[in-house]
Amino acid sequence: MTYHMESMDGPVVKAAEIALDMENFKYILPYVSVEDERELKDAFERTLSVRELSGEAAELADYWFFETAVRLHLKGDGKLYNGLKPAGIDWGPIIPKVDKAIETEKIDELLNFLINFIKEDIKSRFDDVISKKDYHIQDAEDARDFIYSRLEFISYAQKFYKYVEEG
Repeated sequence: MTYHMESMDGPVVKAAEIALDMENFKYILPYVSVEDERELKDAFERTLSVRELSGEAAELADYWFFETAVRLHLKGDGKLYNGLKPAGIDWGPIIPKVDKAIETEKIDELLNFLINFIKEDIKSRFDDVISKKDYHIQDAEDARDFIYSRLEFISYAQKFYKYVEEG
């Protein structure tokens, strides 16, 4: 699975870019665990010294630092690192809406989107069950189809509720 955090326009690389530009390790520090802080700090310091050699060296060193930061971030989340992903990947509608809500400190657009999405999904599943409800008692296949849809709908609703309730 690919994660937003491992892309060239994701928050880890953005923070790493700022840290290098400002020559301040604190900008990238929150993205790694305490256990990996030393390794990232070493990579940061080595990158800063290599950047002074040439533009080409700086580009290569920066990329290596981005890879190190993303790898250590994913490691802290218990995820495997499979290389940096290019900028511009379509991650779907949620990530941009979450980012915008945080940036603007306004959640209404995100809430409305999620509520409408959930309503449409649940209604579609519900409509599927209802459409199968009035089966003929002699038609075992349709009866099983209804029972299966009903159980799936109940299971979905229960899992959704537990997921939200348990956080």
